[in-house]
Amino acid sequence: MAFTKPAALTATIVALLCIFCSCINAQKLSLDFYKKTCPKAEAIVKHETARIIAVAPTLAAALLRLHFHDCFVRGCDGSVLLNSTRNNSAEKDSIPNQSLRGFGSIDRVKTALEKECPGVVSCADILALVARDSVQLLYGPSYPVPLGRRDGRVSRNNEALANLPPPFFNITQLKASFASKGLTPKDLVVLSGSHTIGTSHCSSFSNRLYNFSGRGDSDPALDSNYAARLRSRCRPNDQTTLVEMDPGSFKTFDENYYTLVAKRRGLFTSDSALLSDSETRAYVLRHAGEQDLGGFIKDFGKSMVKMGQIGILTGKQGEIRKRCAFVN
Repeated sequence: MAFTKPAALTATIVALLCIFCSCINAQKLSLDFYKKTCPKAEAIVKHETARIIAVAPTLAAALLRLHFHDCFVRGCDGSVLLNSTRNNSAEKDSIPNQSLRGFGSIDRVKTALEKECPGVVSCADILALVARDSVQLLYGPSYPVPLGRRDGRVSRNNEALANLPPPFFNITQLKASFASKGLTPKDLVVLSGSHTIGTSHCSSFSNRLYNFSGRGDSDPALDSNYAARLRSRCRPNDQTTLVEMDPGSFKTFDENYYTLVAKRRGLFTSDSALLSDSETRAYVLRHAGEQDLGGFIKDFGKSMVKMGQIGILTGKQGEIRKRCAFVN
């Protein structure tokens, strides 16, 4: 057996440590990632997002949903924004994503950034920033967003269907789905709080209103008076009508969602499911009816930052797309 000399061994260890540290650093996002390459990046995103939401406040929820749907499929790499090609059906054409909105808004922000600093800011980072700014504009939290994501080059229809948790999932399925992305049951119930803004098509919850168990009944987990009100809005097989997820304050980011869920008025099966687990139920009840948003607001920012780092591409991985719907 040949023995390495101490000096050579030390040099080898140092070299390996440098490589190891470089690999770690390459995977890290940072709050000042664009400080030198595009110092106005966040200000530009915030300005453009404010102009968009001022005209169409309901887009805030849609833009937040875009970020979620991006991160749960292949990680937060902007793959949800890619168009299908002749040889490939992309994520955006998958059934769970066919109701997504806001692609034009992301393109608008990207165009503004390309004028300021061409080829620098990734579409994946834009999604993360626009989601944060949209929430803040509806009186929600502003939280620091670590940046440095790069854009992926792959987007597959079937992967969206396999990875996105549908609104009819029960608590076991939801916890498993979130756990597969490194998210905890607390992250699940916190991120579900995003349903405090936005609307949904009747088709996403009408299974709870008509013939739920095959006897012409509604879901017993849904408040009967609320079910009757929803039936007055949503006829069987209605594919077009939109219903507020948080009636009365769907344009305000607040804790009212938890009050509704506690009263069995969560719109989706996945909302009602939060009451069937001790940990998620405790969180719902703790925040139901609270006047102080502090706890939820703090938790939401933390969970969003955590979600925003799922499967990220950094360093020399992926690319910085010139147009978000197309690979370079």
